[in-house]
Amino acid sequence: MKYQKRQKAIVLLADGTIFYGKAVGNKQGTSFGEVCFNTGMTGYQEIFTDPSYFGQIMVATNAHIGNYGTNEDEVESDSVKIAGLIVKNFSYDYSRPAADSSLEAFLDKNNLLAISDVDTRALVSYIRDHGAMNAVISTEVDNIEGLKKQLAEVPNMEGLELASKVSTKEPYYFGKEDATFKIAALDIGIKKNILRNLAKRDAYIKVFPYDASFEDLAAFEPDGYFLSNGPGDPQPLENAQNVAKEIIKRDLPLFGICLGHQIIALANGISTYKMYNGHRGINHPVKNLITGKGEITSQNHGFAINREETESHSDLEITHVHLNDDTVAGIRMKNKNCFSVQYHPEASPGPHDSSYLFDQFIENIKKQKALV
Repeated sequence: MKYQKRQKAIVLLADGTIFYGKAVGNKQGTSFGEVCFNTGMTGYQEIFTDPSYFGQIMVATNAHIGNYGTNEDEVESDSVKIAGLIVKNFSYDYSRPAADSSLEAFLDKNNLLAISDVDTRALVSYIRDHGAMNAVISTEVDNIEGLKKQLAEVPNMEGLELASKVSTKEPYYFGKEDATFKIAALDIGIKKNILRNLAKRDAYIKVFPYDASFEDLAAFEPDGYFLSNGPGDPQPLENAQNVAKEIIKRDLPLFGICLGHQIIALANGISTYKMYNGHRGINHPVKNLITGKGEITSQNHGFAINREETESHSDLEITHVHLNDDTVAGIRMKNKNCFSVQYHPEASPGPHDSSYLFDQFIENIKKQKALV
């Protein structure tokens, strides 16, 4: 690679702390969002296109990002969803035969500001100690005071509704129309690999916008219902909570992942809260309390459900716990055909220890159909 002189850049945190770096390529500008980090060694393209990361500036903890390029099939949505990217070493060249483009070209195509040469170990350590907070990345290194004023106007993630920013505008279908099972999915930030996993299990899915009513979903005459992952605070999503309540009231098969899991908890009167740092990576240990087995999971969430309230709820059972901090990682209803998990069984990227949850959902649908 030929030498190129790159623009100086900074990471400015909400508390005034500054980290220095350089702009990736020739792109200049400024980007705001909540700063967070992902510990995955691979899967950066899937992470950048995951709707759950909308509005967040991503710090990649792996030392080298971009070394295996990008592939147009390895995306989780129609565009990059992160607000900005911070890395230690950015690889302009790539060496994977399956790649069809460089990461630099991919980011340019999606108009994303990225900065490299940042001491990401120090930055991540700081975030871990001081919690997730808003930040700005910028090449306007001589406008610190101006950036601080703009950053102060950026809303906090707590209380922020973002599902409407990433949800489909119109319903669409996924899978084979003659499949055995029909599933209605509420899109509050759905990942493509979730749809692939459902379709692989002989399901035909109709994906609905975030503000669709239960009647809209029910008109499809589905065999089961799905609440997707997504960004932001779950509490403002009152429509999704009402949809969940209606499905639960009718005892119809319901499965929720991540934000969908939180929506199901809220529909049952369980509160949610913003975590200090959140869980983001592909090696999070979870224990299945039903089987006693451990699972290595892919996770990406900044909110969680209240454990004490869940434990004291007469209709709910905790099925999975996160072994690092004992947060609730999965629940099921004792008297209804409903369960959910706080992590990503579709694991894109990540391990496949939890893919059985899609099989469990299909089995629940089969049992329901047998009763009808």
